[in-house]
Amino acid sequence: MGTVKLRTPILIILLVIFVDQALKIWIKTHYTFGEVTRLGGFSWARLYFIENEGMAWGWKFGGSWGKTILTLFRLIAVGFGTWYIGRVVKQGYTRGFIVCAALIYAGALGNLIDSMVYGVVFSASDYSTVATAFPPGGGYSGFLHGRVVDMLYFPFIENGTWPKWMPFVGGETFTFFSPIFNVADAAISVGVITLLLFQKRFLHKETPKPVTTPGVTHAENAKAAE
Repeated sequence: MGTVKLRTPILIILLVIFVDQALKIWIKTHYTFGEVTRLGGFSWARLYFIENEGMAWGWKFGGSWGKTILTLFRLIAVGFGTWYIGRVVKQGYTRGFIVCAALIYAGALGNLIDSMVYGVVFSASDYSTVATAFPPGGGYSGFLHGRVVDMLYFPFIENGTWPKWMPFVGGETFTFFSPIFNVADAAISVGVITLLLFQKRFLHKETPKPVTTPGVTHAENAKAAE
């Protein structure tokens, strides 16, 4: 497997950011909050517009100051990620590891953009009004206080029932795969899960092929490869 050029992770990051932000902006400016539509007539594939403060499962952390701290932490993490991806490319890590790192980085950056600027750029979304970009009266919040847009919802099993013999949940209804997420979240999940599944294959550096020149001794070839 050949050496990975820096353009590979850059292209992956740009593609994820473009798709993520294009879908978020379209949803934000065309859907009212909580609006749902089915994709292709499938009951288990939907666009469902919600927003959250940026933490997993919509949790909040410490009000306004907590939101600022969370966004700043993400900004620092993305800055570190920029340096780290350049480092692993330079040190010759495997293509699989670099692709996964790029996906995780792109996902973090995609949600960071929402948190940083969406509150300034868009008006508020509610159950009856579609948001507009660059409203005359200003956005719904300040810099670093935007809400992350989610819209992908795939409830493969809805209103299922746990068997009655199961402890604690027997007889109760459930939905299989209830999270509502976005493209950035999906990129992070794919990157992390792939790394966990193939860590033995990915977590090492590529060994450069030895340089061989006809008519030259092995020692001289080894010295030339250094």
